[in-house]
Amino acid sequence: MAQPRDVRLLGTLVDHVVRVTVGAVVTAWQGEPSDQPHESVGGWRWWALDELPRGLFVCSAQILTSWRSDLPPIDHAPAHFTPYADRTPSLPPPPR
Repeated sequence: MAQPRDVRLLGTLVDHVVRVTVGAVVTAWQGEPSDQPHESVGGWRWWALDELPRGLFVCSAQILTSWRSDLPPIDHAPAHFTPYADRTPSLPPPPR
């Protein structure tokens, strides 16, 4: 569980499939990330930024690239990213 004060929305991303994604950075939480009742995220899981697997879900790859341009290249289809007003520097990775 995360408190609203610990979530920063990054911006809106629209890709060629006309899919809208809003990325967020969560800086603090309690417990372990998990699916909620009646939700399914398939094989998704949490990854350290230096251990990202190949073949990320397209929206995940697009928002990661928009958030952290210093990451190693991540292959994905092009998308248009509109950042929200608060563009503070990238946050360090959350603790594991």
